[in-house]
Amino acid sequence: MKFPLMRNNIRREDLDSVIALLKDDDPILTQGPQVAAFEKEWSEWLGVKYSVFVNSGSSANLLTMAVLKTYFPSGGEVIVPTLTWVSDIASVIQNGFSPVFVDIDPFSLAMDPAQVLDKINDSTRAVFLTHVQGFDGLTDNLLEQLNERKIPLIEDVCESHGATHGGEKLGSLGWISNFSFYYAHHMSTIEGGMVCTDDPDVYQRVRMFRSHGMTREANDIEFREGFQNDYPELNPDFIFAFPAYNTRNNEIGGVLGRSQLKRLDQIIKSRSLNLERFLNQIDSKRYRTNFKLDGSSNYAFNLILKEPDDTLTEKLETRMRENGIEFRRGSAGGGNQLRQPYLQSFIPKNYHQQFPEVEHVHFYGYYIGNFPDLRSGEIDEICEIINSV
Repeated sequence: MKFPLMRNNIRREDLDSVIALLKDDDPILTQGPQVAAFEKEWSEWLGVKYSVFVNSGSSANLLTMAVLKTYFPSGGEVIVPTLTWVSDIASVIQNGFSPVFVDIDPFSLAMDPAQVLDKINDSTRAVFLTHVQGFDGLTDNLLEQLNERKIPLIEDVCESHGATHGGEKLGSLGWISNFSFYYAHHMSTIEGGMVCTDDPDVYQRVRMFRSHGMTREANDIEFREGFQNDYPELNPDFIFAFPAYNTRNNEIGGVLGRSQLKRLDQIIKSRSLNLERFLNQIDSKRYRTNFKLDGSSNYAFNLILKEPDDTLTEKLETRMRENGIEFRRGSAGGGNQLRQPYLQSFIPKNYHQQFPEVEHVHFYGYYIGNFPDLRSGEIDEICEIINSV
């Protein structure tokens, strides 16, 4: 592809940091001090008290829902988007909660805030909101209403590192937030993710869920000793508080994360300038350009037709393929999640038809690669190709 979704964002300086680790006389490669240092530096950058480094953003989703289940063992409902990655919804189901679906706001591609508030009831345990493609999915009213109703907000910020709401970074506003450091995202640890929170109890539980549910992973002595006192017949090194997982990352991931974090702010700036150039040039008569840009931190160029047009769609896809523009139809996660096979046993037949905004993106929306070293001339060429259809 001449214009891929992503070019390699692991630089020589990142590899040199890994090589320096490997040159140690006896390097620790499993989770160790580099992971702890990355967690601390990430928390400082984001503006939260605690962060836990895991092996993927999907694992961050899974652990977050597993922790929520410890507070609500009988289950309940979690409000989720129809435009998101599969693991957001799958993690809800895997932990025994019922997903409640909401259509999207066409300006932010996140859940429509009014619909979120309409779906809240006595069975609601959390709102799991995805900040899609770098856009801010929050409103002041949504935050205020969730706070008043004592409904926890969980933020999926996997595609939106550095995006802000009201001057505060997304991921610092909810009860828990999840990030991904996958290859194509704003920064990469090859594979990796982070769970972030200001809640000390959540922090201790996530640390244990990351490592088999072992209480020795809790770094709060009083928290850990509580289990030891309750189970004196057990070896304190092997007390398993929860039926949990092994989602740890490693020292190489920690080193890469620390190296890339140093230039993350510049990466965010470059991506945002690229988006501005793209939106200023594509044909605003045919494509949506009025996205919610305040506080955005672009992950990919969104190309969404203003009106349904199957003929234009076919021509557009053909032209992009002919000119080496890699794209994904349906934007985040392949479009309307309600059309996916894994959900068919949980929803009524043809339920997807009740969500017209995400349905439009499913058939008439795309994303195209944006990355820090995408040159201005390349953006101009991409726009020229699109506008020529």
